[in-house]
Amino acid sequence: QVQLVESGGGLVQPGGSLRLSCAASGTIFSIDVMGWYRQAPGNERELVAVITRGGTTNYADSVKGRFTISRDNAKNTVYLQMNNLKPEDTAVYYCNADLRGIVHMQYWGQGTQVTVSS
Repeated sequence: QVQLVESGGGLVQPGGSLRLSCAASGTIFSIDVMGWYRQAPGNERELVAVITRGGTTNYADSVKGRFTISRDNAKNTVYLQMNNLKPEDTAVYYCNADLRGIVHMQYWGQGTQVTVSS
């Protein structure tokens, strides 16, 4: 059984930084795209950043220049470095993986809360 476990969320002041991590475990043959999404209260879940196995990245316009996504393929882990955080970044952040295990499917983490407030 595959699990995605996130860590690193919390409360930070505007202008501060946080680093999120998401580790995949279980029967894993390969992971294609990994990414981060977020959902604020009353809003739909939206893409934040994604990264392919080869390292190609894509970011939402709202986070370009402030957030950096990276991954360690050997550890089946994806990271999100978030700098210059703004109150509008407040949301639950979810990890996603397009993963080939016993089955090939999309997996989601349980979510981690990020709150940006003074």
